[in-house]
Amino acid sequence: MPTNASTTGNNGPWDAKLQQFHGGQDWAHLDNFVEDFSVTTNAFGMPESAKLAAIQSVEHGHHYPPADQEPAKSSLARFLWPDEFKTEVDRLILGNGASELIDLVIRMAPQGTWKPGPFNTQYKEYERSARNNDYELLPSNSIDKANVACLVNPCNPTGDYLDLPELKQWISDNVLPGGYVLIDESMQPWHSPQFREHSLTTQREYVEDLYKSQGISVFVMHSWTKLWCCTGLRLGSVVCPTADHMRAIKKIQVPWSVNTVALAFLNAVVTDDVYLEKTWKMTPEWRQQTIDRLGKMFPDWEFHGRSFLSWIWVDTKSEQVAEKAVDLAKEAGVPVRSGRPGYNLPTFVRLAVREPAKVDVLINAWKAI
Repeated sequence: MPTNASTTGNNGPWDAKLQQFHGGQDWAHLDNFVEDFSVTTNAFGMPESAKLAAIQSVEHGHHYPPADQEPAKSSLARFLWPDEFKTEVDRLILGNGASELIDLVIRMAPQGTWKPGPFNTQYKEYERSARNNDYELLPSNSIDKANVACLVNPCNPTGDYLDLPELKQWISDNVLPGGYVLIDESMQPWHSPQFREHSLTTQREYVEDLYKSQGISVFVMHSWTKLWCCTGLRLGSVVCPTADHMRAIKKIQVPWSVNTVALAFLNAVVTDDVYLEKTWKMTPEWRQQTIDRLGKMFPDWEFHGRSFLSWIWVDTKSEQVAEKAVDLAKEAGVPVRSGRPGYNLPTFVRLAVREPAKVDVLINAWKAI
């Protein structure tokens, strides 16, 4: 079941009794739509080369997608592990967005207790799946270890981030022997061109040792729809601790989970180095520019998150101000994400990093606050 806060207020097309609220729906209902600031997608939009590959793939829409997800899966493996992809690809599986894989892994996990990361909130799909599978939910500040622990790193929406030593210590402190731990690194590739060096995906020896010594299974989740701005295509992956874990997921995953268009897009997008280079260069610059402009307008607001992230988590210090900011943004065709539904943090809003011309529209709307 969704959290209590998501059962109140206007949730648009979401069934508040059955579904977990998520941003990214308002744009379709706005006649004056300019830009969607409510989702944490890449400011540069869909890469053109991958978009073209996806469009061309429709010509093959009368055929089933490849049951082995190839060659897209191997192409993603080459992206994640440029030098070791041949030995790593058997631990990788694709899914219909990260949401499908989150649910599959949690359904496989040992029953008992579930625990989120150490931050004051995080992306809610993990909690939704744990509730649906009858786990006992522990609070983030519980001193008890859990059978299943899920940490979003970097944390969406708070912007918190644990470096590898901190992350490994958190796993050690919070997961029971024989347990599962899901680490969501969907936003981690924004880190820098050296993101792989800071990713748990490259820590195979550590993951293997943890599994052999304590039976703890580490899964690294990715939603690729944010980095490559393709949320409508539904594209995710999970790096499993062993090939056997991957096969266990494949056994319960419905066939052809990832469609032809999404596979074609993925196969092409992983080679677009120019797109990533401008992402790593411009995202921190545009993010800081937006913070500077908002900070001058609203000196009491607090801005949270690492400098490389594709969004800004803003504490307005007032429920009324945050609500007005959400309403004004929507009226101007630039919707932002309220911190109230799902996250239960009504003084916060989340806004995506966008190019300055689009930020101008949002700034002008917020002059009325």
